[in-house]
Amino acid sequence: MDTIKFFNRWGTEGVSVEDVGLQRYLSVDPKIVPKTGARYAGNRFHKSNTFIVERFATKLMGSGHKGKKHFLSSGHNAGKKVRVLRIVEDALAKAEQRLKVNPLVILTRAVENAAPREEVIAIEYGGARYPKAVDIAPQRRIDLALRNMTQGAYAKSFNKKQKIEDALAEELVAAYQVSAKSNAIAKKRDLERQSASSK
Repeated sequence: MDTIKFFNRWGTEGVSVEDVGLQRYLSVDPKIVPKTGARYAGNRFHKSNTFIVERFATKLMGSGHKGKKHFLSSGHNAGKKVRVLRIVEDALAKAEQRLKVNPLVILTRAVENAAPREEVIAIEYGGARYPKAVDIAPQRRIDLALRNMTQGAYAKSFNKKQKIEDALAEELVAAYQVSAKSNAIAKKRDLERQSASSK
């Protein structure tokens, strides 16, 4: 029997999640078209069973928010799942072209590398607010990594000459290589630096 290939182009043989903390939460089970139409909803951890490429595409549809404000509008992509899937497919193809590696490996490594482990919360004690470092739940680690990657790509391409596909491919490659050029890696280091000083 033929194996399922996502986008009918790439297989998932040999793709594994190396970060032990994320193994149960990062799904690499392929779908030909990564669009389940929320059929998985209802289960509390439904995102864990959703193919990572689909989660990545879904993040692109609402990437305009930053701190509850419309930092950049992604309105031209809101609800346009087919358009977003085309963008993701092109970005993965360009990343594969540059690194000569299965794009699913690039995406999973990029998410693992960009997922922060600690963040800072504010605790109110006796009328004063203190920063406190806390560990991040695995599900949120993945969400933050995907959000930072998509927002970084939008920041590089919004009202600029660069296309979103190229910006997204650059972001993926930089996160895969743990390069500071990646918005997600820069954000992760910044967050972990803040939490280290708040212990």
